[in-house]
Amino acid sequence: MRNYRDFVTETMKDSAEAAEYLRYSFEEYSADGNIEAFLAAIRSVAEAQGGIAGLAKKAELNRQTLYRTLSKAGNPRIKTLRSVLCSLGFRLTIEPVLSFDSRKAV
Repeated sequence: MRNYRDFVTETMKDSAEAAEYLRYSFEEYSADGNIEAFLAAIRSVAEAQGGIAGLAKKAELNRQTLYRTLSKAGNPRIKTLRSVLCSLGFRLTIEPVLSFDSRKAV
């Protein structure tokens, strides 16, 4: 029987699943300002797609710095976040926030 961590690792190998997971985690961060879950999501995707050491190499970042950046206490700079996400095959995008009632930008 597989445990939850194995399930997440296997699922995050699929780029479409990983993108949806990261998107949802980022939306949660946008709503509540708590970055821990978003950083945990990035860690999960990174671990599934070759590990933190491999990601650090691809992103041209120091491995220990990347571990700290993605830790619960992490506070990544936008440049670092961009580099990490691009190295995983993703990018940040900007879009208007729509209210649920009027569907107009707020």
